[in-house]
Amino acid sequence: MPKVTLVVANGPGFPSGSPDRRYEIEVALTPGGHLDVQARQDASSPWPARRIWPGAPSQEGDILYDTDTESWAIRLGAAGESPPQAMISHAGQLRPGEYVTIREPDGVEYSYRVVGIT
Repeated sequence: MPKVTLVVANGPGFPSGSPDRRYEIEVALTPGGHLDVQARQDASSPWPARRIWPGAPSQEGDILYDTDTESWAIRLGAAGESPPQAMISHAGQLRPGEYVTIREPDGVEYSYRVVGIT
């Protein structure tokens, strides 16, 4: 699965973004570059996620898909032991230069820019 790197493009306190604040997520993408719902539902293991924020240790977690609300989230902490903390909205295409909105665990929303897919 490709690793998608997202960096803060703007948000409260970061009008010009912050490349040191990022998420790295390993996900399956459709040919159109969207998060692949069917691949997530069929996966036998969690899709890894990591939150990297200066001054704090990186936080490991996974990517969740809620079929009832048709929404994506990031759960930080051990799989199955924590509720979703970061909600992903406006995911659209995950290609370099595209944007995603993530509501952080403290409720603050930031715009993240896709800067890499490896």
